Amino acid sequence: MKDKKEKDNKYDTAKKTRRTLIGGQALMEGVMMRGKSSVAMAVRAPDGEIELQTERLKKPSVVRKIPIVRGVAVFINSLVVGMRTLLKSAEVSSPEDESLSKGGTAFAVILGVVLAVGLFIALPWFVGWAIKRWTTFDNVAVISVIEGCTRLVLFVLYLALVRLMPDIKRTFMYHGAEHRTINCYERNLPLTVENVQSCSTKHNRCGTTFLFFVVMFAILVYALLNWVFSLFSAYTNLFENFFFTLLIRLALLPIIAGLSYELLRGLAMLPDNKFTNAIRAPGLALQKLSTAIPDDDMAEVAIAAFNAVLELDADENKPTIEFYEREFRDERNKLREKLSENPQDADWIYCELLDKKRSELDSVARVKTGIVKKANEYADRLLGGEPLCYVLGNADFCGIKIKVDKRVLIPRFETEVLAQCAAERVGESKARVLDLCTGSGCIAAYLAKNTQADIVASDISDDALAVAKDNLAGLGVSVVKSDMFDALDGTFDMIVINPPYVRTDEIDALQAEVTSQPRIALDGGADGLDFYRTIAEKAGDFLNDGGAIIAEVGYDQAAAVCELFSAIGKCSIKKDLDGKDRIVICEK
Repeated sequence: MKDKKEKDNKYDTAKKTRRTLIGGQALMEGVMMRGKSSVAMAVRAPDGEIELQTERLKKPSVVRKIPIVRGVAVFINSLVVGMRTLLKSAEVSSPEDESLSKGGTAFAVILGVVLAVGLFIALPWFVGWAIKRWTTFDNVAVISVIEGCTRLVLFVLYLALVRLMPDIKRTFMYHGAEHRTINCYERNLPLTVENVQSCSTKHNRCGTTFLFFVVMFAILVYALLNWVFSLFSAYTNLFENFFFTLLIRLALLPIIAGLSYELLRGLAMLPDNKFTNAIRAPGLALQKLSTAIPDDDMAEVAIAAFNAVLELDADENKPTIEFYEREFRDERNKLREKLSENPQDADWIYCELLDKKRSELDSVARVKTGIVKKANEYADRLLGGEPLCYVLGNADFCGIKIKVDKRVLIPRFETEVLAQCAAERVGESKARVLDLCTGSGCIAAYLAKNTQADIVASDISDDALAVAKDNLAGLGVSVVKSDMFDALDGTFDMIVINPPYVRTDEIDALQAEVTSQPRIALDGGADGLDFYRTIAEKAGDFLNDGGAIIAEVGYDQAAAVCELFSAIGKCSIKKDLDGKDRIVICEK
């Protein structure tokens, strides 16, 4: 017993509960669906993602209301749209392949039409003409039958042969996915992969059936034409002329296409009965050659295209999208769900990637697929315990965008209070300021942008200094490598420091976002005061009279630090925004 998904279920019209005028076409690794007022293409890109493009159709002209003529118009329009969408799908499915220019595309279309006309119109006619010309056989009816059979055999043989090509076979599989999706909708079933795969790969409005009708009408019309030519051939040799008779056949092609369209359209609107089913049967049988059983991924692509057309046809205000674009609202909500514990992080990720303020995100309609992929990569890093600022590559520090990564400590709100306090003390003076343990250089950057101070930033870490140099480029700050005061020269009017002050045995118990930051920037020794002892011991030699040390401390360390600094001068304490003692100011 074959798996249910692999069966080409019998075309069950009895289960159909609604009709739709949505049609489609198989593309390169994708499906195009065409509705009343819109077209959607869904293509599976090399990375496995489904890329979608939608567009609005122009309102149909008056020509579309004239029988037969409308068939010609629809055929030409379908040929143009079909070729354009096919080429676009190739750009997505095989982006590294060289694409045709507009001139090359036009030439390819013209060449394709010429070959089709030559194979299915001219060649069968030539067989009949040759028999009549080079033999003594002159039975019009028999020659017409031979010509018609040749045309039908060529058509069937063509489908059978191209089906053997792997790429064409995959396209025929997408053709099957297109039919199954439309059938699923018409059977009033939810458009899920499982439901789609339970439907038939055959459909009454298929282009294969249309082409079969074209072949059959061509047989009938050209047989009648042969009979008419035989009546007049006794009066003139014109009807025996090779080029004249071929030209007449070509001129009749639009009429044949128009008649075929009307038959296809009429049968689609008629109820199912023995008569209509008998007429449909040959076309449906040929669809076994032009369709193949799709896999689930192909069904998913067809569903995406179909749903896009449904939405556009239902809402005339819905914006269209280009390949490699997504609807931002949907992607934003998906990312929020992914980051359900901290959904606001999804907004910060998109603010960074789109270079938008958070208040501006609601006005974003579409977003490039590359941005969506990058946003999901960022989210995965967050879920892995990486801090948001490392993921984004920067942190906001007092309104300044500071570059940060795993080489430096992420600036905290407490440090903003420290920087602002230092800037207020410097005021309008041209004080010489030392930013000790500068890390990312955030304090030095803030002071450089908000004061006229002469600033030196120092740190022992080469990694930290590399980041600091990027953040301080062009700000006139001197960057020096030094183990505390060891490599520093001269004296300063102010020493600003945010040293490591976490107790060694407490570090591993902190949140993953903290422990993922450089340990050298966190570890302050057994009691967290090692660096403050060094400052208390040496800072006096580098501080001018009347100068000040402004230091950030741990939430419970202010008193101990004040005691250490008391030998240098008078100490005061400033609270952070949470009301905790965080800043110690020592005036020499």
